[in-house]
This record gives sequence, structure tokens and C-alpha cells, in this order.
Amino acid sequence: MGKKNVVSIEDRIPTLKQERKKKANRRLIFYLSIFFLLISIIVYLQSPLSHVRTITVSGNSFVSDERVIEQSGIAKGKNIWTVNEAEAIRVIKENPVIDEADVNAKLPWTVDINITEFNHVGYAVQNDSYYPILGNGKVLKDLEQKATGGEAPLLIGFSDDEYLKAMTQELKKLPKSILELISEIHWQPSDDNERKIKLYMNDGYIVDGTIRDFADNMSVYPSIVSQLDKESKGIIHIGAGAYFEEFATSEENNSEEEESGNENEE
Repeated sequence: MGKKNVVSIEDRIPTLKQERKKKANRRLIFYLSIFFLLISIIVYLQSPLSHVRTITVSGNSFVSDERVIEQSGIAKGKNIWTVNEAEAIRVIKENPVIDEADVNAKLPWTVDINITEFNHVGYAVQNDSYYPILGNGKVLKDLEQKATGGEAPLLIGFSDDEYLKAMTQELKKLPKSILELISEIHWQPSDDNERKIKLYMNDGYIVDGTIRDFADNMSVYPSIVSQLDKESKGIIHIGAGAYFEEFATSEENNSEEEESGNENEE
């Protein structure tokens, strides 16, 4: 019977000691790594490296970058970990010009602010000056202009803020292609209809309508114009029933009425 290889405890002790030493070293390295990581984080949080250095603003046309940043409450030098994104969004949206806002703090030191302003739907005319009007009825009186680019209509005679806001609410529903066709909108309230309006179009037509359901009623305008002779000009009535009244017809009726009046006098 052959002899069995027997390893004595004395022979194994060096190996066991070496393995325990390796485990202890790995554990020490692990704890030291965690310790230095925590120290690094503390140093970073307490150092200027964690302070906001860059604030970018995008999406704004009427509100300046400086104004948006000021309203957000975020300033350069502020610890980026203390930036309250939800609170910054809330206070930015208190600006009547701003519809939506998004704030993102990006490590190591950047804050991005993206805003969406209410649609620009027209210009208010006052004393030969033009003031942009937003889709919420807000007139930007701080942005006086002496000329317009023709990208939005002039709103004339809207002395009542209630009707101005109602009009802008309708205008912001219009497709841009139709909005750009409108040159002027005149508020002409009557005893029968306080919401009565008259539009002067860039293609030479006049539109007679009302503020109520204006966007829905105006949607048929391109279809009506496409069926008209290019040489014919007149008034397009929109409402419960849309129809075209040629200018010449109106002039003839006026002449006939004048002649009839003269005959009666005789």
C-alpha cells in the first residue's frame, strides 16, 4: 500500500498567512479608495470647482438672457448642487411672456435654461409705433418698433383688453400661412355685435367677421380665394355662412340707392 501525501499544518501556515495578508491588503486598498473618494467629493463641494461658471439661455426672442437668468435665481458662483431646477422653472414661468421653461444643471459647472415664449401673433398700433402682441394678449410695451416685418397683422382699435385677449387667442390657433396673409385687423363693435371685426388682407381682399370662432371660420379663406377670379376683389364674409361680395356689386347697389333717393325727392 502506497504512502499518502500528507501536508502538515506547519507546511500550510506560510500559505495561509500569505492569503490572509493579501485579503487584508485588498480590504485596506478598498477602504482607502472609499476614504479618498469621499475626501475628493468633500473638497470638490467646498471648492470653486463645484460653482456655476456657465449659464446658457436659448429659445428667447423678446426676453433678454440677463432677465431670464435674473428671474431664475441662479447666479455664477452658486454651488451647482444647490440649484433647484423645479423652483427655477416655476419662477421663470411667472414672466407673462414665457409659456414653458426647462432648466438643467450639468456637471461640472453648467446650467442650461431653455424657454418657449408665447407666439407672436400681431402688433398693437399706438402713435405711429408698433408693439408686439403675444398669444396670451400681452402687449410688449417695452419693445417699441417703428416698422414691422409684415410677418404678423396690425391690431387696430382694440381699446378693450378683454377683446384684445380674445382676438389673440384666436390668432394663435391660425396656421402661419394664413396669419401672414392678414395685414390689418380692425375692431369695429356694433350694438348688435361687440365682437365684430374687419380684416384687410395682403392679397387685396377684405374679410368681414367676428372674434368668436374666428380661427375656425377663417380656415376656409384659402379655399374661397382659390375659387375666385384673380381680377375680382371684394369682401369675403365669414361666419355661419361664408360668401363673397364683389366690390363692383357694392358700388352698383350704392348708385342705385342714390338714384332711387333722387327720384323720390322729385
